[in-house]
Amino acid sequence: MRSIVIATLLLPLTLAGVLPRAGKIDYNGYKVLRLSLKDKSAEVEAQIEALAAHVLNPGKSANLDVVVSPKDVDAVSALAVKTTVINENVGAALEEEGGLSVYAVPSEAWFTAYHAYADHTNFLTDLQGSFTAQSEIITAGASVAGRPLTGIHIWGSGGKGSKPAVLFHGNVHAREWITSKTAEYMAWQLLTKYSTNTTVKALVDKFDFYIMPVVNPDGFVYSQTNDRLWRKNRQTVSGNSCVGRDINRNWPYKWEVTGGASTDPCSETFKGRAAGDAPENKGLVAQVNALRDLRGISLYIDFHSYGQYILWPYGYDCNLRTPNDADHRRLATNAAAAIRAVYGTTYTIGPACATLYATTGDSTDYTDVPGNSTYSYTYEVRDTGRYGFTLPANQIQPTVRETWEGVVSMLKAA
Repeated sequence: MRSIVIATLLLPLTLAGVLPRAGKIDYNGYKVLRLSLKDKSAEVEAQIEALAAHVLNPGKSANLDVVVSPKDVDAVSALAVKTTVINENVGAALEEEGGLSVYAVPSEAWFTAYHAYADHTNFLTDLQGSFTAQSEIITAGASVAGRPLTGIHIWGSGGKGSKPAVLFHGNVHAREWITSKTAEYMAWQLLTKYSTNTTVKALVDKFDFYIMPVVNPDGFVYSQTNDRLWRKNRQTVSGNSCVGRDINRNWPYKWEVTGGASTDPCSETFKGRAAGDAPENKGLVAQVNALRDLRGISLYIDFHSYGQYILWPYGYDCNLRTPNDADHRRLATNAAAAIRAVYGTTYTIGPACATLYATTGDSTDYTDVPGNSTYSYTYEVRDTGRYGFTLPANQIQPTVRETWEGVVSMLKAA
C-alpha cells in the first residue's frame, strides 16, 4: 500500500475531482467526522469542502459527514460546534468491506461479496439466460465513456410490455456499491422465485419490471480502480480541471431551482452546465418517458445509501407535497415496518426536502411530474454512518433481504 504521505500529496487533486496521476487512493489513517454546524453558512461549508477529501452527505448542512486526512482533522474540527469521530480509520473499514470477489454463476452467494463492474454485467446476462421466456437484457443509453447503461426487463403473464412499469435504478452515485446489489436482488428474486412463490408470481404477473443496477458505470469503475469514495460520473467540464456531474442533480425538472445542487464543478453535487447534459441522464430520461408513454409507471425506486430513509417528492421545495402524499406516506410506513420486521432495522420516512435536505434536478421529482409515476421513492439503505458507503460484505445479504421485504409491501399496494 502507498504511504499516507503519498495519499496526502494526491489529496489536492482528489478534492478538485481530477484524475490522480497514478494508482489507487489509500485512505489508511483517514477519519470520518460528523460535524455539527452552528448555522447554515455557505462560507463555512465551502471551507469544510476544501479541506475534506469527501463530503459523504452533501446537502445536509446541519450535520455533515466528511472524510478527512490526519493532517486536516484539527482544521476541520475547528469549523464545527461539535465533532464526532464516526470512523477512526477509513482504510481499515475498506479492508473490512472485503475485496472484489471472483464472479460465480447466479445464486444467492452473489450477495455475499462485492464484484467488479464486468461481473455485474455477466450476472445480468447469466440470470437472463436462465429465464429467456420472461426476461431480456435492455439498455438505456450510454455513459460518457460509451459503456451501455445495462439492465434487465422481466415480465409475467400477458407477455412483455403488457403491464404497467416498475422501474428500479441503482448505483446512481458511484461509491454506493450496496445499491447495485440491492437492485440485482430484486431481479434475482423475481425470476428465481416466480415458479415457486405465489407472492412473487402475482407481482411479476401484475407489472413489467425494468431493473438497472448500475446507471453510473464510469463512476462505478473509477470507484473500484482509483477512488473508492468517488460519487459523480466521469464527464469533463469545459474550461475547468474538475471532473464529473452528479447525475442525481442533472434531471431536467426543476434543475434551474437554486439551493439543492451546486454550480461549482468541483463540488460533490455539481448539477452540470445545463439540465440533462450528462449522457447518462439523457438515456435515463428517455427510458422514463418511453415507459410513461407505453403503459405508465406505477412505481419508481432510486436505490441509494446511506442513512436508512424512505423518501418521496418533492426535493426542490420543502413546503410542497405531491397530490397523493398520503398514499406515498402509507406505502412508506408499511415498507418501513416490513423492513424492521426482518432484522430490526429502522427507517425514517417523509418527503425528501422536508425530511432530509433540498435536492434539485433529482430523479424522483422528474419521475413524479414529467414521468407521471404513481409512486416515486428514494431508498437510502444501510447504514446510518458507522460504515457509510463502505458497508462490510457481511451486511450485503441482510441489507438486500430486508429491502426486498419493504419493496414487496409497496408492490402489493401499488
